[in-house]
Amino acid sequence: MTVETINPATGQVEYRHELMAPAQVDAVLAAAQAAFPGWSQRSLESRGEVLRAIAAALRSRRGDLQQTMTAEMGKLRKEALAEVDKCADACDYYAAHAAGYLQDQAIATDGRRSYVRYEPLGCVLAVMPWNFPVWQVFRFLAPALMAGNVAVLKHASNVPRCADLIAQALEEAGLPPGVFGVLHIDNEQAAAVLRDPRVVAVTLTGSERAGRSVAGTAGQQLKKCVMELGGSDAFVVLEDADLDQAVAGAVASRFGNSGQTCIAAKRFIVVEAIADRFVERFAEAAAKLRLGDPDDAATTLAPLARQDLRDELHKQVRDSIAKGARPLLGCEPDASYAGYPASILDAVAPGMPAYEEELFGPVASILRVKDEAEAVRVANDTTFGLGGSVWSGDPERGERVARQLQVGAAFVNAIVRSDVRLPFGGTKRSGFGRELAEHGIHEFMNIKSVYVA
Repeated sequence: MTVETINPATGQVEYRHELMAPAQVDAVLAAAQAAFPGWSQRSLESRGEVLRAIAAALRSRRGDLQQTMTAEMGKLRKEALAEVDKCADACDYYAAHAAGYLQDQAIATDGRRSYVRYEPLGCVLAVMPWNFPVWQVFRFLAPALMAGNVAVLKHASNVPRCADLIAQALEEAGLPPGVFGVLHIDNEQAAAVLRDPRVVAVTLTGSERAGRSVAGTAGQQLKKCVMELGGSDAFVVLEDADLDQAVAGAVASRFGNSGQTCIAAKRFIVVEAIADRFVERFAEAAAKLRLGDPDDAATTLAPLARQDLRDELHKQVRDSIAKGARPLLGCEPDASYAGYPASILDAVAPGMPAYEEELFGPVASILRVKDEAEAVRVANDTTFGLGGSVWSGDPERGERVARQLQVGAAFVNAIVRSDVRLPFGGTKRSGFGRELAEHGIHEFMNIKSVYVA
């Protein structure tokens, strides 16, 4: 089967490739199985040397990776370069810190000696999305490789060359054959790979629908899984917030990556006392964003990754307006292939798609509340639980509110972001399990207790 990728800025076919035949898939899995014993038995120091070489290879290929990301899914040039740098930094971080995360942990018992030991599991299938086509891979891959696991990647169908460039960088860095493999396959083939006994676990970043499917298959096979799914993050603005700081954070969080970020601020919950001033300044700042060619340095808002994604977003906007939301800015598609302008909906209320669903694009939803207590209630009135931020002139007050948010990551006077030093993941329908930090490297390991009488 031939798959086409379309440049979202031009609408032109960017690349064609064939899905793998069963024999090709089997060869990738066989290579991973064969590579695991040798890779897992290497010292942490040796694996760390390879990770540092991978970081160097990524930095040397940052231009190629940027151009490919921009062509395949429309990422702004500066955002794509920053993404590559973040991946290289993550490799360096785990090369430096994995030994501390994986050392035996002594536990006092009545035995002569007892401790917890961390051992790699084997081959992990990574099902990754298109919105951060390099970072999402390395967010899993850097700790997984340092843990001694091997991996096979099923990337999103619209970023196949990103997957291939990652594989080339790893090979250039000296990663042994089979330790990392790319599978150009569809969802049905991916389910078969997950059922294969040579695959011991799966990690997925994607939609709730995809999470249900993959987690269901993993459950049938009794295989460990980590699910990082959607989000509709609250951006809570209290009446004592610094407006300069809050507006700058709102623009960066909602419109970065053209709003196609699971941890982007999507629901702006603003206390009435400050709402008019915040909304006016937010709209003024958002209106300055320039939609255009993502490879042009003057462009500040990229197109959406695919035309169907743009159309689905606009349907959610139209349906919300029909139910009473008020369009303040944008809210109509651009004339380009997949462009959508920076948009703001005011007076968003329960029952509207902008309230109930994730809007995966550059549309901000304004929800006005009377006070702090109502802000917390509305922030938690969602099936999602990925992240949230609180903006207040009193950091202690902001922290008190942040502790009440039912999310995996709560930030005060800062936008939610993934930081290699902090665990990343959600609760409720935003998934389960953690990536990054010490918690992420332990997800795909056998946490073994050893007791000596």
